[in-house]
Order: sequence, then C-alpha cells, then structure tokens
Amino acid sequence: MAVKQTEIKTLKVGGFVVIDGVACRIKDIQTSKTGKHGHAKCRIEAIGLINNIKKIIIKPGHEKLDVPIIEKKAAQVLSLHENIANVMDMETYETFDLKIPEELQGQVIEGGQVVYWKILEDKILMQTK
Repeated sequence: MAVKQTEIKTLKVGGFVVIDGVACRIKDIQTSKTGKHGHAKCRIEAIGLINNIKKIIIKPGHEKLDVPIIEKKAAQVLSLHENIANVMDMETYETFDLKIPEELQGQVIEGGQVVYWKILEDKILMQTK
C-alpha cells in the first residue's frame, strides 16, 4: 500500500486522503477556531475514488492522515469481454483485467492504449489514449 503521512492542516481541496482504508478526493475542508484547550478541529468531506461514497471525518489539525500515492500508468488492451478489458502494462508487461467505467464504454478498443491509476491495492481505468 503506497501512502505517505501528511498533517491535516496542509491538505487542500481537490487533493487525496485515505479515510477508513478508502482512497478519497477531498471536496471540502472546514477548520474551526482553536478552543479552550488550544487545538483547531478540521472537518474533511471527501468522495471515494473507486466507489463514490461520501466520507466525513473530524480531527485536530495537527494530526497526520495517510495520503495515497497514485501511480498513473499506460497499458495496451489485449481483449474485451463485456465491460472488462484484459490489459498489459507497457512497462512491466504484467497482464490483468480492468473494469471499463460507463463513461468509457465503446471507446476502449482491442489493440488500443489506456491510462490506468494504481491506487492503494486497486487499479482503475481512467481514460483512453
């Protein structure tokens, strides 16, 4: 699992964070003023990259959270079967199956190239080349 630790107060909207083991894109960050005991609280609202589930956490701003390291890689499509593409990584020549998202149905062709993201333990088809 490729992650790095980052303080919550340095996170930005549009960035990535791991919440409950799910890689998410940050939609909103709200920071409350420091309280009687001195710690500002941050409310982070994020959407899962894979399942689009909304996640909300509230933590002190000085705490650290995991930020996923996202690898963007190219692959060649070897074969198609309904909404699954069997692809080969262009660097490692590893072959594996990727689910074709609805918005890319019909655009992925055999012999064509695609870009996929490796996020935590998952691989997601993002675009065609």
